[in-house]
Amino acid sequence: MVRPVAALAAILAAFGPVPGAAEDIPVTLTIHADAADQGVASDGENVYAIDNNVITRIRLSDQAVTGEWRGDPELFPHLNSCTVVGEELVCAASNYPALPQLGTVEIFDLATLTHKSSVSLGGQPGSLTVMDRHDGAWWAVFVNYDDRGTPVGRNHRDTFLARMDDDFRIDRMWGMPDSVLERLAPSSVSGGSWGDDGVLYLSGHDRPELYAVTLPVAGGVLRHVGTYSIASRGQAIDIDPLHPDKIWFIDRKQRTLHSGKLPQAVVGMSR
Repeated sequence: MVRPVAALAAILAAFGPVPGAAEDIPVTLTIHADAADQGVASDGENVYAIDNNVITRIRLSDQAVTGEWRGDPELFPHLNSCTVVGEELVCAASNYPALPQLGTVEIFDLATLTHKSSVSLGGQPGSLTVMDRHDGAWWAVFVNYDDRGTPVGRNHRDTFLARMDDDFRIDRMWGMPDSVLERLAPSSVSGGSWGDDGVLYLSGHDRPELYAVTLPVAGGVLRHVGTYSIASRGQAIDIDPLHPDKIWFIDRKQRTLHSGKLPQAVVGMSR
């Protein structure tokens, strides 16, 4: 159950965001996976290594590969991140670096890894990199970069968190705080997962860091409440649904999946 963030919001309103001093998130488990290039998702009993058009399921009890999906690169050019919602694996996908930026939500059967459906979002304010379910709504992150895959006039500062209804229609949007944007440059958000504490954890494209943000009490910019060092240089992350203090991330260079323990300093603030 997601806990309210009223207490944390009151603290931030009075004192401002927590300083961004880095704090290590220790690695508790490492698993090799050839598909560990874009991100990772977990259902608590399995992990799912994600590449542009490949998803590999690995059972945690013995680290055995128990399933794999491979898609047509022309139909699935760029899966970005996935998360488990009920009996489905829900993935954010884009046509990056092509223009105009066209996002889709790709939905897979968790048991068989067969592709069930695709929801076209059409033109959006950026490339879709994150899709998560939280507090009865869908949450997406749309990003732009300082180089390719971005329309003229946009850059990494044009990165937005969007709340969506059950039909994936945007009803609210927030911008990123400067203290996060300056560390994302020249790229942007690559992963995001809502914690059981009501804090949204974000990962970038390059820096080995995790950013904790919350919705603002007022205004249109997210509140930055913590920055944590992590043994990953991108990209997508996922919080374990059965163990809410565990977060999964990848090492693209080593093609490995890692689990780590979330910082209790942030987790405990809203409880």
